Amino acid sequence: MNRPLISIIMPVYRVELFVAKAIESLQKQSYDNFELVIVDDGSPDKSGEICDSYAKKDNRIKVIHKKNEGAPSARNLALNMIKGKYVYFMDSDDWCESTMLEDMLNLAEENNSELVVTGFYIDTYYSDKKYGTQHINCPSKIYDNKDDFRKDAYKYFDNNLLYTPWNKLFLFSRIKELNISFKNTIMDDFPFVLDYIKDVNRVVISENMYYHFLRARSESETQKYRPTLYEKRQEEHKWLEDLYRHWNLDTKIETKEFLSRRYLERLIECIENVTNVKSKLTKKEQKLKIKEMISSPKIKEMIEVAKPNTLILKLVLLPLKIQSVNWAYFQSRFITFVRKHNLKLFTMLKNKRKRK
Repeated sequence: MNRPLISIIMPVYRVELFVAKAIESLQKQSYDNFELVIVDDGSPDKSGEICDSYAKKDNRIKVIHKKNEGAPSARNLALNMIKGKYVYFMDSDDWCESTMLEDMLNLAEENNSELVVTGFYIDTYYSDKKYGTQHINCPSKIYDNKDDFRKDAYKYFDNNLLYTPWNKLFLFSRIKELNISFKNTIMDDFPFVLDYIKDVNRVVISENMYYHFLRARSESETQKYRPTLYEKRQEEHKWLEDLYRHWNLDTKIETKEFLSRRYLERLIECIENVTNVKSKLTKKEQKLKIKEMISSPKIKEMIEVAKPNTLILKLVLLPLKIQSVNWAYFQSRFITFVRKHNLKLFTMLKNKRKRK
């Protein structure tokens, strides 16, 4: 029986409360022919020691200790050391179901696939120790050519399946052939995924969910002000535009609708960030920022093209549609108020404004 080696790469930094569960979820996998390369990225807590303790008892685990340079550097270091036919990337504060590797491997081998994409769970923990779970997936489908995959890719972007590496099994020979690596930029894993899928041919989408992405929600974490968020979202949007231009699909109606709606959704997030209680901007400065964001001709065009199919999204886009700075400001302040005083309601409403 063919039992290909799967290489698992896990960067570690300040996760002493979570990393044991992450490692143990891999040790419990029904498919055991894997190597786990853990890169301790100069973690100041006990994360590195915890990883070492597991490595001493399991020869499939190798721990590398290095100075802190960020997750991209850690993943790239591991990519130069692994030996597997397939590569799986895991975050050290999450965990996965026991059949994940076996099921992903079977799909890859049976379909001679270059990429397997599965569904996942988002487990949101609140400060009162309760949590809610979102199920993120799409119907299963097999693609044996790049044209069919490209035509459907917007559906998978829409459902958040094509952004992160941890719900995917990659073919290592293709990574080497493309000579791609993780870049030291915003959302460093997203450009890696984009580089990989740019000319991918054989893709398997699985509706099954295995990975648990843990999202801790506390008042302090959700109220951080990010001064460069708008610029980062602009860069992220350009990456997607470049991808669809490369695919010669940038003029398609479906593409324009998806890209416009996606941009507007993130613009709402940027406006919320400007009015964040942690922002040091004055009320006047906040309104000026909002005006800069919503007054461009590009926004008008996107509003015309985008087709929000949830009532909540339609409502939050109304200030942008009429380019009302005051309405956008007060709406955003209200959202900030809800986030501060009822985090669960805020999370539920935010999830409901996404495309279904």
